[in-house]
Amino acid sequence: MVDSNGNNHDFSTQSDSNNYDRMKELKAFDETKAGVRGLVDAGIKEIPRIFISPPTVDDNINKNLDAESSKEFSIPVIDLGDIKKGDAHQRKMIIDQVINSCEKFGFFQVVNHGVPNNLMDEMLEKVRLFHEQPAEVRAAFYRRNLKASSAYLSNFDLFQAPSANWRDTYYCSMAPTPPKQEEIPMILRDTLMEYSGHVEKLGLDLFELISEGLGLKPTYLKDMECAKGWAFLCHYYPECPQPELTIGTAKHADSDFLTILLQDNYISGLQVLHENQWVDVPPVPGALIVNIGDLLQLMSNDRLKSVEHRVLANLENPRVSVACFFHGTHLEQPSRMYGPIKELLSESDHPKYRETTIHQYLTHFQAKGLDGKSALDIFKI
Repeated sequence: MVDSNGNNHDFSTQSDSNNYDRMKELKAFDETKAGVRGLVDAGIKEIPRIFISPPTVDDNINKNLDAESSKEFSIPVIDLGDIKKGDAHQRKMIIDQVINSCEKFGFFQVVNHGVPNNLMDEMLEKVRLFHEQPAEVRAAFYRRNLKASSAYLSNFDLFQAPSANWRDTYYCSMAPTPPKQEEIPMILRDTLMEYSGHVEKLGLDLFELISEGLGLKPTYLKDMECAKGWAFLCHYYPECPQPELTIGTAKHADSDFLTILLQDNYISGLQVLHENQWVDVPPVPGALIVNIGDLLQLMSNDRLKSVEHRVLANLENPRVSVACFFHGTHLEQPSRMYGPIKELLSESDHPKYRETTIHQYLTHFQAKGLDGKSALDIFKI
């Protein structure tokens, strides 16, 4: 493979048995600054060994289950359209749906959410176009600085995870301090800014509904500044010649308070782990996927579920998605502590977690990478 600087890089495949230096190959891949897309553009027929997923207990999930049983469950779809009409009864019903989904499943989908369908389509298309630009254009934004407000990279945990994921990402931290406009790729800039405004409003609405569903005042989570900081992860999963050997995104739970996901309209691949079954989440026209993150599970003392999920690699076509992570204001307020909400505790429900800062949590999450283990474990009492 030739990188954007004209240097040639050869990677070991599963058929190679000698002279495999994993760290050397990880560095060589990173230095191409072309991501996984660069491998596809080079016409590879076998995936490099750094992408081969090691055997895990997940390999046996669903194998002994009736195929139809995994189809009996689907992620709840909640219509938010009636909530604007001022009907208290209707609002209560929607809040009940939201909190029930957060407690039982950790995931739900929303329709009539206020984000224009044409804007969602445009957002996905712009992400696709960015990732399919020539390698030298993408390389100008490539950096492995996790503190950068705008960056293109492949695998944030490239050097920590057991295997690399078949995925490239453009990352942009939009709030509370957005990057300079010129730091955002021009092909994404205007659409991302417009989409961000709509998702911010939806996020605030969802935090309000969740607060009420927990029996707290509507502004509780907003006052805790859960919605004050957010970032976009614009993922690109290239077509893969051997999808059975790798994974698009390894099993993980999200490292934030709340995630709003815009997934590909045509290519599925997202799976949620529900009752020890991997459940497909096929695209629903006009819907956005919402899921609880680790920080909200911690604050709710396990009442709300941060559920593990993954993305499969696929053979036929590239897949795109845009995840908005509401992660709070840890950079501006690094010493702010978060722990189980006192109003949710009782004599029979003691704190399950110790207080921590978002910075401490994220440092741990990033250091361990997507290794299939919960980042919350070390914070348990």
